[in-house]
Amino acid sequence: MQKIVVLSGAGISAESGIQTFRDANGLWEGHDVALVATPEGWKKNPELVLEFYNQRRKQLLEVSPNEAHKILVELETYFDVQIITQNVDDLHERAGSQKVVHLHGELLKVRSTNYPDIILDWKTDLKLSDTDIFGHPLRPHIVWFGEEVPAMQEAIQYTEAADILIVIGTSLQVYPAAGLMHYTMPEIPIFYIDPNPLNSIKISNPLHVISKKGTEGMAILKEKLLKEYCT
Repeated sequence: MQKIVVLSGAGISAESGIQTFRDANGLWEGHDVALVATPEGWKKNPELVLEFYNQRRKQLLEVSPNEAHKILVELETYFDVQIITQNVDDLHERAGSQKVVHLHGELLKVRSTNYPDIILDWKTDLKLSDTDIFGHPLRPHIVWFGEEVPAMQEAIQYTEAADILIVIGTSLQVYPAAGLMHYTMPEIPIFYIDPNPLNSIKISNPLHVISKKGTEGMAILKEKLLKEYCT
């Protein structure tokens, strides 16, 4: 069974109603990312950071996976599908994807500020008074700007072993995630789905650009993959 590796970004979740923040003004739901998505912001105003993620968590629980998420699940019938997502939502999992790596953490989890390996499922508001079993404060289980990406090496290994790479809904401007495609074997095809794709991608692989939103683009790609690889 051929291995598809999917690199997904905020664009795939946007059609479910989750806002992206890589826009022209650099805001995330009206907030400066430096205030809510950096270690410095956390140290300066933890109450603001907690409230921000509490609101994002509530929003996530109100939305559902869209057709793009569901098509990726359908492809598991024909391919070995490994998803590497920059998203902190759980829409891939809720759609039914079996193998998902979160590069930037997960919104529905929190972790100890002293022991990063203590990670808890969390679907309600997180308060400053919430602690781990040792009494240390909890923080959102999010990889903030300026922090190490713990899952990066795992993601590289999956990408190196890919037979097909799908890039969907990502600006390809957030590193190190944006550099993952350069770890593929040079002969494997890369399918890039985005309504406004970058024109400056420098890569030797066969590159197939589908200039559509995630749901429409994945429908087109599904038919193409089944025709080329499964007939």
